[in-house]
Amino acid sequence: MSNNLLAGKRGIIFGALNENSIAWKVAQQAVQQGAKITLTNAPIALRMGEMNKLAAECNAEIIAADVTSMDDLKNLFEKSMEILGGKIDFVLHSVGMSINVRKGIHYTESNYDNMHKGFDISAMSLHRVLQTAYKMDAISEWGSVLTLSYIAAQRVFPDYNDMADAKSLLESITRSFGYHYGKFRKVRVNSISQSPTYTTAGSGVKGFDGFYNYANKMSPLGNATADQCAEYCISMFSDYTRMVTMQNLFHDGGFSFTGVDAEIIEAMGSK
Repeated sequence: MSNNLLAGKRGIIFGALNENSIAWKVAQQAVQQGAKITLTNAPIALRMGEMNKLAAECNAEIIAADVTSMDDLKNLFEKSMEILGGKIDFVLHSVGMSINVRKGIHYTESNYDNMHKGFDISAMSLHRVLQTAYKMDAISEWGSVLTLSYIAAQRVFPDYNDMADAKSLLESITRSFGYHYGKFRKVRVNSISQSPTYTTAGSGVKGFDGFYNYANKMSPLGNATADQCAEYCISMFSDYTRMVTMQNLFHDGGFSFTGVDAEIIEAMGSK
């Protein structure tokens, strides 16, 4: 259902890999709500070809960008403003990768070159995106930037590995750059801490099914879906949330503030 919440707005969506991606669903809903967008991902991801389908559906151009390259990011903003006809109103940073997770290397045995690359892509890339836009003055006043996080930034989930450290850094950058961008152009910068979600990245974590089922039982409302996360992102891009910035916003059905669930206690044999 469209309420034209983003009518006349221009956006850049990072990280739409396939139909399971939260970024994919955000792109679809942003266009349904009246926005014009460009899509971007790493060159290697674009070679998979699935983004062409999304681009056709959204009438959006795809611009390749390596998030560790300042030149690529500058080109991304320049081309996006040219294509869309003005400054950018919203950005979704949906980027994350851990080589240690992919290779099954235990946290206590972390390869530090892998960890550095993971931090570079998963967290420092947000700083690069914001710094590029800041220097170019590429985001409109009262614009909105979102990144996607997970509660492992605050709590221990053993198999989430060094992605937990990356998410902690990501949330810190959200607060720190959010302050400076707010002072400069009233641009809002927030992170959304989403429930475990069956995306390509999420389901690659060891024990993900256990994560998912445990959180679903613990959350009074159950796990939030990718579609529901996309809806939340749209609300954060809209003018209705103009005074929200520098926040880590839990979108997890109440999991983050539930100490224990009665059904789980019962299942453990409590009397």
